[in-house]
Amino acid sequence: MPNTILLVDDDKEFREEFRECFDNFNILEAEDGKTCLDIIRKPNEVDLVVLDVKMPGLNGIEVLKEIKSIDPGIGIIIMTGYGSKDVVVQALRNQSDDYMEKPMDIDGMRKMIEKVLDSKHAEGSPETGSIKSKIEKVKRFVERNAGKKITLQDAAALIYTSPKYLSRVFKQHAGVEFKQFVLGLKIEKAKALLNKTDLSIGQISYKLGYQNTESFIRIFKSFTAKTPSEFRNKPKKGKKKAGRK
Repeated sequence: MPNTILLVDDDKEFREEFRECFDNFNILEAEDGKTCLDIIRKPNEVDLVVLDVKMPGLNGIEVLKEIKSIDPGIGIIIMTGYGSKDVVVQALRNQSDDYMEKPMDIDGMRKMIEKVLDSKHAEGSPETGSIKSKIEKVKRFVERNAGKKITLQDAAALIYTSPKYLSRVFKQHAGVEFKQFVLGLKIEKAKALLNKTDLSIGQISYKLGYQNTESFIRIFKSFTAKTPSEFRNKPKKGKKKAGRK
């Protein structure tokens, strides 16, 4: 499958030109920062965002910061028509992978896109078409979007099959039901956040896609036999108690 590029630019003619020049990629379009972020916040397979700086509403640097907070691994190329050193510095400081000035150099942009996708190890490798490869693709999709609300319908659409069929073959090949696999990944991510950050339980709940903190606490306890607070406060292994030798 071709890599997916999300092009964010308020210039409709430029978006049409970009689509024509890069028709070997799957191109998604957003005319402003809000639309871009709406796409990124949902389960998706976006490999790279090509992002204009000057747009109505949120500017490109603001959108860049928000994308990186949602999905730090996604590739981003910033476009600017200003030739401003300050804009470039801001973009790179906020973890843009590269930048290009307008008007766009098509050959230069193609090389830049390929370079960023290669560096990100984009999930665009050839598919074998086997059930096993499709299940692995679903697993990667879930892992990548573990902080979002993921449905069986989302995953089934990814591999062009029915939710009922995916549910059956997923359990056969993964050894666990799809819903349990999703929850298990969320719980592992929650454990890491509890161990490594000072985020509140509510903040962790929201970060993992739960609107209701009580639901998160209940699910966490069903998996670990501890509440998130009990898990966070458990004695750390390897710490010696003070005392006489």
